[in-house]
Amino acid sequence: MSEPGTRVPKNPVQYMLGKRVHMRVVAVLILFSMTLAAQVTSKMNSALDGFSAPWLGSSNYWRKNFGHMDKSVTLRPPIRLKDFVVDGKLRLSLRDYLDLVVNNNTDIGIQRLTLETPMNAIQRASAIFDPALTASYGATRSTTPATNTLQGANIVSNLDQPFTTRIQQLTPISTTLFSQLNINRNSTNNTFQFFNPSYAPTWQMGFQQPLLRNRGRYITKLPITIAKAQRVSAEQSFFDQIQRMLVTSENAYWDTVGARERLRVQREALKLAEASLERSRREVELGATSPLEVFQPEQNAASAKLNVVQIEYQLQQADDILRRQIGADLDPDIRTLPVELTENIGAGVDKTPIDREQMVSLAYEKRPDLKTVRTNIEVNELQIDSSMNALKPLLNLQGTYSTQGRGGNTRLAGSNPPIIIQGGLSDALGQFFSYNTYAFSLNLNLPIRDRNASANLADAVVNRKLNALRLRNTEQQIRQEVLTAVSQVESSRANVQLAEIAVDFARKRAEADQKRYDLGVINIFFLLSAQNDLTVTESQLVNAQVAYRRNVLTLQQRLGTLLEQKNIVLQP
Repeated sequence: MSEPGTRVPKNPVQYMLGKRVHMRVVAVLILFSMTLAAQVTSKMNSALDGFSAPWLGSSNYWRKNFGHMDKSVTLRPPIRLKDFVVDGKLRLSLRDYLDLVVNNNTDIGIQRLTLETPMNAIQRASAIFDPALTASYGATRSTTPATNTLQGANIVSNLDQPFTTRIQQLTPISTTLFSQLNINRNSTNNTFQFFNPSYAPTWQMGFQQPLLRNRGRYITKLPITIAKAQRVSAEQSFFDQIQRMLVTSENAYWDTVGARERLRVQREALKLAEASLERSRREVELGATSPLEVFQPEQNAASAKLNVVQIEYQLQQADDILRRQIGADLDPDIRTLPVELTENIGAGVDKTPIDREQMVSLAYEKRPDLKTVRTNIEVNELQIDSSMNALKPLLNLQGTYSTQGRGGNTRLAGSNPPIIIQGGLSDALGQFFSYNTYAFSLNLNLPIRDRNASANLADAVVNRKLNALRLRNTEQQIRQEVLTAVSQVESSRANVQLAEIAVDFARKRAEADQKRYDLGVINIFFLLSAQNDLTVTESQLVNAQVAYRRNVLTLQQRLGTLLEQKNIVLQP
């Protein structure tokens, strides 16, 4: 016979069995969660395409989410500039110059960084497949006066302590899997309570499968597909901007080369003008000519000096622009070094005939801005599919399995004094899979009229039509640009050839007039006129050669082949 109020310990065998059952249930729950996460994660590897946030519990997770984030930004200094310093000069071929532009140009660096946002958009779209683990715990103490004798106490005191945890995962096939564990602990002073404190655990697992809206692998991954297509569009825009920037950078190179060639021409003209002036002064001193004849050589020499000074300042400005393009202005050791450009502006002109229609077809194939519009059309079609999916009724099939238990310190009914058998949570968990519930349901959400989804679909269709017109407009514009660029190349070819002929005639005339002047056949005016004409034609030849280089570069950009022509490989 037990003493009044005596707690009877549980049978040791039953206690060990309860522990084993407890461990078995916990193991099953853990195994289910791990299997669920592993299966979905393996299926999502291709969808995430390498993008991932740190998993809960990993070192990266704690470091990123709870560690101090360094918000300072350190900009990389220009690279490889000192590799091209030779004899105190920054010596650059066109290829070396373009390599430095790609690596050090600040504008190109800004364009590279704009691609990070579309990359993040892919990761953001993939967030629908992130598993979600939620947990909650609460405690509520309440005291209420009894209204009848069946409440077991004059003042009923209750302590409720519910705990809930749930893990949920959307799979690529649009099925949502979930598992949930609820444990409620209750203690009371109610003498009629059978379990006190009592434990009421419930474990539930199930799925939810859309049957109409949001059904299928294609629809589920549609946000990721759209984000990836938009990323491709951003890459094409990036390549288009890079080609335009490279055109500007290479034009700066040829502008500098052209300024130096014009300076060379003007310095040679200055030497001729000064030699003519010196000769005229000697003739005046010897009485061979009138003092009035010296004014024209003096004016010619002064004009030549003025031209030299002006082009020297133009060359200085071109050098400053050139240094900025390669980031040399950011390096104190490099910014003051003279720049030596090794390309010969007078290299032979390509006389190969240009097939205009073939160039237009090549541009349609290569132009990145045209590829951008085509990709935008693909995005519009995906958005139409998404909008049409949103018009469908929402019909979901849901299935659940749940099991529950009940346990705690047991008060034997009818015993006086009361006999209490010790128990706890393990008793309640040990009853799992003994009391089972299976449930299936169909949930229908049928909009009688959905103006919002209909308007979204209409907008998607309008955007598709707009981009179709933009595609046609871009093709027309590309055709016009290519034909114009071809005409400019052909025109500059002819200009170079004519300028070379003009220089040859002007040089022969200057040499002939020099001999005639030495013989006294002509006066100094005609000699100076021939020398000035030679200077003008040589300057025109330099300008024609620079224009040819610029026009060829423009044609490569209009065709979309600039990066290929320059052997430049960019990793976006």
